[in-house]
Amino acid sequence: MTTDPIADMLTRIRNGYMVKKHEVSLPYSKIKMAIIEILVQEGFVASAEKVDGKDGFPEIKARLKYSAGRPAITEVTRVSRPGLRVYKKKDEFRAVQSGYGVAIISTPKGVMTNRAARASGLGGELMCTVW
Repeated sequence: MTTDPIADMLTRIRNGYMVKKHEVSLPYSKIKMAIIEILVQEGFVASAEKVDGKDGFPEIKARLKYSAGRPAITEVTRVSRPGLRVYKKKDEFRAVQSGYGVAIISTPKGVMTNRAARASGLGGELMCTVW
């Protein structure tokens, strides 16, 4: 059992890229699936799907994306954590790495990118940044 499952997911993805794996397996939850779907939409992960695990619990199989042998994700940072939640208003979202990266926000309308949250006029919890 982990105290921060989102940080665990991001670390598994980061470690998978570091050892040049093509696929990583993550424990399933709705919030993790929403985050990984955003990473797929933004082009940081090739694909993700929910599958049944070996022990009967569902898992997320994420296929990692490489370009000319280089990982699609340069850095991933967990911003809000269980000990220190970080909330931002819609006007406080700034571009990540001059627009090359993305911040993932948990809003009342669901999990979305910083650009989508700003366009929708929503604030929320700044979960992580990826570039």
